[in-house]
Amino acid sequence: MKKILFLSLVAMTCGVLMTACNNNNFKKTDRGLMYRFETTVADGQMPQEGDLMVGELVLLLDNDTLFTNVGHPDRICKATNNIMFNGDVQEGLMMMHVGDKAIFKIPADSVAKFMQPGQMPQQYQQGAGQFFYYEVALMSLVSQEEQAQEQANFIKEMEQRKADEPAAIAKYIADNNITAKPSQSGLYVVVNKKGNGPKVAVGKTVKVNYVGRLLDGNVFDTSVETVAKEAGIYMDGRPYEPLTYVVGQQAMIKGWDEGIMGQTAGSEITLVIPSELAYGARGAGNMIMPYSPLTFTLTIESVE
Repeated sequence: MKKILFLSLVAMTCGVLMTACNNNNFKKTDRGLMYRFETTVADGQMPQEGDLMVGELVLLLDNDTLFTNVGHPDRICKATNNIMFNGDVQEGLMMMHVGDKAIFKIPADSVAKFMQPGQMPQQYQQGAGQFFYYEVALMSLVSQEEQAQEQANFIKEMEQRKADEPAAIAKYIADNNITAKPSQSGLYVVVNKKGNGPKVAVGKTVKVNYVGRLLDGNVFDTSVETVAKEAGIYMDGRPYEPLTYVVGQQAMIKGWDEGIMGQTAGSEITLVIPSELAYGARGAGNMIMPYSPLTFTLTIESVE
């Protein structure tokens, strides 16, 4: 589930947003929430406690845009009657109908009381009379019943992935003509090139270049810039260089730790790692689903 976000409205230019934020044509609820509806759909569905609200949003602090998902509507928060303070945006969200577009004006100092140090934007200055503007375009709702069905479907899918994993690994081993035998834990270690340097052991500092792939060959991470660019996962500003770490400090997934142990500097190895020795039932990031076996090609640059 995505993190609940501060809210703000739809396809407007920056200049229009500034005009909207600066004028004071806001109504006020009995609990002090300042609001203005730009579009109302009186017969539209209203949120119920626990519904997930789907829509477009932008967040501003005074005239500074902090967040927008305009053009990419998403699940933005869970509807709740739990109002944390007078003027809380949650009160306004519960007033909306599907199809409505509204602006909610919240004193920044009121929000800051519920934030940890460092969570407020850098532009925030306590006591300066600043306001957050939550502009919301509510597009649809996902009921608790629908959420429960989604969860049930997800669990069923993950159970099937778990059941299918051994066959997926066996097919990969056969398709790639791997003759190495699995260890007791199910790890396959293929030595592509044998180095003649020092051996990897607990307490040693190693430098390793790596390419991590799913069984279908898609690269999900690498320390090699050219590979990252070819795979379409290059991140500007990230250093692409050998990974340096101390062996035996549980810095790496179990399959990597087991597979690299005893290998020599200068070696290149490929590991085929069952999900139990990788990210298991939780998965990792957007590419590694739960119960995903992985492969890593490791080049051991040095062992000290």
